[in-house]
Amino acid sequence: MMKNFLLLLFLFLATLVQAQNVDLKKLDNYFEKALADWGTPGMSVAIVKDGETVFSKGYGLMEVGLETQPNGNTLYAIASNSKAFTSYIIAQLINEGKLNWDDKVKKYLPYFELYDPWVSNEVTVKDLLCHRVGLGTFSGDVIWYKSDLTSEEIIRRLKYLEPAYDFRDGFGYSNVMFITAGELIKTVTGKTWGQNVQERILDPVEMDRTVFSLSKLDAVGNFATPHAFEDGENIPITYTDWEEVGALGGLISSVNDMAKWMSFMMSSESIAKNQLWKMQNSYTVNRNDSNDFNMHFSGYGLGWGLSDYYGRLRVSHTGGYDGMISAVTMIPDEKLGVVVLSNGMNPPTMAVTYYALNAFLGEEENDWSQELLKKKQERKTKDTRVNDRVESRVEGTAPSLELEKYAGMYVADIYGNISVKLEDGVLRMYFEHSPELSATLQHWHYDVWKIDWDNTHAWFNFGTVKFNMDNNLKITGLEFDVPNDDIFFDELKPKRSE
Repeated sequence: MMKNFLLLLFLFLATLVQAQNVDLKKLDNYFEKALADWGTPGMSVAIVKDGETVFSKGYGLMEVGLETQPNGNTLYAIASNSKAFTSYIIAQLINEGKLNWDDKVKKYLPYFELYDPWVSNEVTVKDLLCHRVGLGTFSGDVIWYKSDLTSEEIIRRLKYLEPAYDFRDGFGYSNVMFITAGELIKTVTGKTWGQNVQERILDPVEMDRTVFSLSKLDAVGNFATPHAFEDGENIPITYTDWEEVGALGGLISSVNDMAKWMSFMMSSESIAKNQLWKMQNSYTVNRNDSNDFNMHFSGYGLGWGLSDYYGRLRVSHTGGYDGMISAVTMIPDEKLGVVVLSNGMNPPTMAVTYYALNAFLGEEENDWSQELLKKKQERKTKDTRVNDRVESRVEGTAPSLELEKYAGMYVADIYGNISVKLEDGVLRMYFEHSPELSATLQHWHYDVWKIDWDNTHAWFNFGTVKFNMDNNLKITGLEFDVPNDDIFFDELKPKRSE
């Protein structure tokens, strides 16, 4: 017994000495240089150890063209790092006896339907949170992206999405299932997801600089501006309203507040104590062979990504919002956590995270910034999707029909109406539920038109739309081609409305 006690005491003291020996100034310099090398406008970083925030600082600019610098209290959209808050609320409801992990979703949302009636009846609360219902990664995001649809209206459209896998037989990262989880929370509690987050997490954890609504930004102040990245430049853009779909990624927070969240999640005070293992248990698992972290597995729990990191459990998630990228990483056994929030599309979030983790864990030092930047540049070079389309353009062609023949209403089952109008001699496109996606159509070749968006978008810029016709040159529908990795316009498949 005494030997065990002495061993635990030795390990505790060794950890304490190790944390004290970390050169925080060296980390500070590294973070600053990494941001400059990656060319992102700004970021903030916080590190927690043993329940304390041991580092917190902002770097760069809150907005390109202005001189204001971010700090530890600067707000950024944390996007999908909000998913852990959603799963935590559900864990609380389970503790309160109001839900069970294996409850069928249709018990609470009778209108819930997917691609197959049997699957629709079998999907459980747990299935919503671990990305295994059979949909492909990001499938259906085009339904809610920048739209005014309610959560229920979005959910009612999911039956039109095509599966990528059999039920529970593949990992497909599904934002729309978290929208469903948010609506389930609302149904069970009688309060919105945002109200639940405020009352159940933000207030008790004293996260007083975290909001779920854009309407609260001005009152809170000190918030960074998101930036798109186009033609090698960071372009300031406006915030996108995600409040209605907040359960998938609606929180806007600071690294100081997220440090409180990480410390809370790694403490014994976590109110979902007896449910925490459920959240941090992998329901989809991949075997990893060759990697930089002696990692043997990676998978997904309930709102958290899971893996081993040099032999230790790693609980983490990233988030992508229009013009902002975030990363939250915890090593629970070491009571160690790192959060990086940024206001650009090319931030060194993981480079900063790995460098900080390795310093505190005593692992081999590595220049993650240069290594990951090189890999990112290589991936960018290999991504020739837009260039291939530009090079394939056939010059000197003309549309098959007069312009007015292309104008009309087109209906997508998963979305709604998309109208094409002839205005002042040019074709214009309007999305019924997404005014920000309006665009001018410029003839590209044959019956294909280039989409010139009215607004700058973070996830895509180049795109075309083809007017499909039958053998008698009667237009039957639209076919989108907007190459990007996040918003799949090709899922729309609008048909011409008579």
